[in-house]
Amino acid sequence: MKRAVIQIRQDEDELSAIAAMGERFVSTWKSGKPQDPASVLTFSSPAQLFTVITPKRWALIEHLQTIGPSTIRGLSRSLERDVKRVHDDVQALMDWGIIDKDEHSKVFVPFDEIEADFVLKASAAA
Repeated sequence: MKRAVIQIRQDEDELSAIAAMGERFVSTWKSGKPQDPASVLTFSSPAQLFTVITPKRWALIEHLQTIGPSTIRGLSRSLERDVKRVHDDVQALMDWGIIDKDEHSKVFVPFDEIEADFVLKASAAA
């Protein structure tokens, strides 16, 4: 199963991300069984995430996973959206590797599962 993980990591989260990676490595090493690799898409802030994956783009991803590979024109028809806007959204998602294009120039989501992983922490009192 191809899997993608969407995460928000700020500079202060870097050490915890490295520690988590180390834990996954040790767990895999001890079990002797490889884990399914995941593509990790890391955003530096919630604002960046929500700029790239807008509600309409999220709906486009979900719809494309449902219908399978499609032309951009066919996708825009089935979403009942303007072709140019769908094209722009597809291009933005392709730039991040969330959507891909096959040998027939049809766009598709190359993942069976997309997981979002982010934590909201309270700030230390000043």
